[in-house]
Amino acid sequence: MTILITGAAGFIGSNCIHFLHQTTNYSMVNLDALTYAGNPDNLIALQNSPRYTFVHGSILDQELLTQVFQQHKPGAVIHFAAESHVDRSIHDPEAFIQTNFVGTFRLLEATRSYWNSLDKEAKDQFRFLHVSTDEVYGTLGPTDPPFSETTPYAPNSPYAASKASSDHLVRSYHETYCLPTLTTNCSNNYGPYQFPEKLIPLVIHRALDGKPLPIYGDGQQIRDWLYVEDHCSAIYQVLNKGAPGQVYNIGGWNEQTNLSVVHTICDLLDSLSPKADGTSYRTQITFVTDRPGHDRRYAINSQKIHTQLGWKPKETFTTGLEKTVRWYLDNTTWVKRVTSGAYRNWISSHYGDSRE
Repeated sequence: MTILITGAAGFIGSNCIHFLHQTTNYSMVNLDALTYAGNPDNLIALQNSPRYTFVHGSILDQELLTQVFQQHKPGAVIHFAAESHVDRSIHDPEAFIQTNFVGTFRLLEATRSYWNSLDKEAKDQFRFLHVSTDEVYGTLGPTDPPFSETTPYAPNSPYAASKASSDHLVRSYHETYCLPTLTTNCSNNYGPYQFPEKLIPLVIHRALDGKPLPIYGDGQQIRDWLYVEDHCSAIYQVLNKGAPGQVYNIGGWNEQTNLSVVHTICDLLDSLSPKADGTSYRTQITFVTDRPGHDRRYAINSQKIHTQLGWKPKETFTTGLEKTVRWYLDNTTWVKRVTSGAYRNWISSHYGDSRE
């Protein structure tokens, strides 16, 4: 089977392609616009594989989408392509509405047109898997039960609202047109190839550079952390076993405060790459003004995907984070290539760091 995967030069998408390449005989077509977080280096190891094809383009390009479907005739779509950083959505919400909402609409339209051209057997086997986020559910109090698939949507940032809107569109295409869609809502991912604007790679990168480690507010915001390869295995299960029209929440069963995450990273770096002066990386921690509308807690109830599809994560937060830190220590060339001048300028303006 050929799978069309959108946005697969990014963090989760590229990990998913590596996972599927290693564990299946699928052929994969990667459609990616290569915005700032889309990095061809993430997939350079597959550039000569006959099972991997890269198409440079945007999901906003309706004509290109039609051409890709006609040429490659995929049996499934996995839709990752999205603007995904809350801080950027606060500064530039327009880009998030265009990519996450309008782009999803155009991809759904191209998919529907292609799907309607298939014979009955191919239509029955076809799947459209939309990858979303737990942020569509809003925020939780300290003792609230984790988000489930029936939790009402209550997005609190332009990013979360744009993803919630796309979730509703995907659902409507199943209900209205019978398109065999699947939606997954995942918790915070971490692991190899993550662009260093997100918390974990940001802290690793800045710690090693001797720069302040910025923590919003009091650092007591709680997130559920999911190792990216576990997420990829869950997507594979949903793609193959999920029931069309259903939503599956994917979590790591690893709730941590942001401050605890940073402390753990510092402790790992103290062990794996100690500073020459013998001090701990914890001394670089600094607290910065909290961002507007910052959700206090996310937590995912993954019981449905566990009981119905037999999936559960393999990594604990401790084992997954050590793998992640080791990967960044072993791949400093990759980090240097992605942290361009544009990245440094954005970090400087956002955190007000004159040391950049």
